[in-house]
Amino acid sequence: MLRKTLRISTAIALATGALALSGMTAANAQETIKIGSITTLEGPFATGGQDAYRAMEMAFEEIDYTINGKTIEWIRESSNAQADVALARARKLIEQDNVDIIIGPLSGAEGIALRDYSRTLEGKTIVNGSSGAADTTLRDASPNFFRFNTEGTQWMAGLGNHVYNDLGIQHVALVAADYAFPYAQVMGFMLDYCKAGGAVTKLWSPLNTTDFGSIIANIPDDAGAVLLIQGGTDALAFLTQYAEAGGELPIIGGSITADQTLLSARGPHQRLMEGMLAAGPIADLNDDPMWVEWVAAYRERFPDGFDSPSIHAFNYYTNTKAVLLALEEVGGDLSNNQQAFQEALAGIEFKNPMGANVALDDNRQAISDIFLTRIVDDGGTLRTQAFGKAEGVTQTMGMDRDEFLALGSPSRDNPDCPPTN
Repeated sequence: MLRKTLRISTAIALATGALALSGMTAANAQETIKIGSITTLEGPFATGGQDAYRAMEMAFEEIDYTINGKTIEWIRESSNAQADVALARARKLIEQDNVDIIIGPLSGAEGIALRDYSRTLEGKTIVNGSSGAADTTLRDASPNFFRFNTEGTQWMAGLGNHVYNDLGIQHVALVAADYAFPYAQVMGFMLDYCKAGGAVTKLWSPLNTTDFGSIIANIPDDAGAVLLIQGGTDALAFLTQYAEAGGELPIIGGSITADQTLLSARGPHQRLMEGMLAAGPIADLNDDPMWVEWVAAYRERFPDGFDSPSIHAFNYYTNTKAVLLALEEVGGDLSNNQQAFQEALAGIEFKNPMGANVALDDNRQAISDIFLTRIVDDGGTLRTQAFGKAEGVTQTMGMDRDEFLALGSPSRDNPDCPPTN
């Protein structure tokens, strides 16, 4: 059984007494690197948050919670996908627990809040968990906030073009949660889709919506598909209610819609999920040896987990791995306001569990591969299967940076290509 450091006051007192009796000083004792984390163990993305912590545990166990003889102490916190709650938990980790590094959060608005908070910190580093709002790193980037997962806009690379030009769907009804991450996903889809001539009717819902009856009633009759940018319990509620209402339009999924957090749930929604197209950084069915090995290790370590790691597990693992690789490069040295550590983070390149190369741009944002996926019935189990790949997708989607920034921040109104009739 691999040992994990526990923060128990009596144990600390006993250890301090033992040091005094042996004539040792605290400086001679093994140093500790404190890593705090934040994910959503509450709210609509709770199942994804649980999976995120499974993946972090795997990463720490791989190194037996030690770097260059220094013990890693992992302090976990929970949020509920709300920015103010994530910020309060981050402040607690920094101000009360005195962590050196925070890994998190999971949701889009939370990421922007922690990016802003990171600017107020000296000698501390925040590394993203799974949050995917574009502006977290695209605009007004913070020098001590790093994101080794690609973000929501990048995750949709190629999907809009495929839906319009290959499938001939000229009008989609967008059903999306009304906050920062879906805005990024919608922009990633609409950039190519609108340019090709497609039209989008937008139907927004607040996070934590349970009744989608009015939205379902407002899906246009001439829409060729539903573009569903929802996750967690919101996505489950919409799909269940749309299936029960007899909905027949094909579903195009967001990156957290076509995910094991939903595929592993049983119910009428599964009728709509088989055949669903989506895009994102992972695919359950992938022959790359790194992925095969990682999925096997996940299943062995967590037999009560999902059939395959979720997107949040993948992202938290990738970001945690980056932290550990950078710590190893500097021998666990966090002196001088973590200057050497942050330089190592900025320059590190490695492969994520999908076997895709990960590197950061000048804003400390990941550049990596994106996969077009389709949900298939694989021996009685629904899984995502890749049928296309875009390599080395940048945050500006291959466009000149100034040209891309001129498009404006993604929002509920930007971009826009409504039906003309």
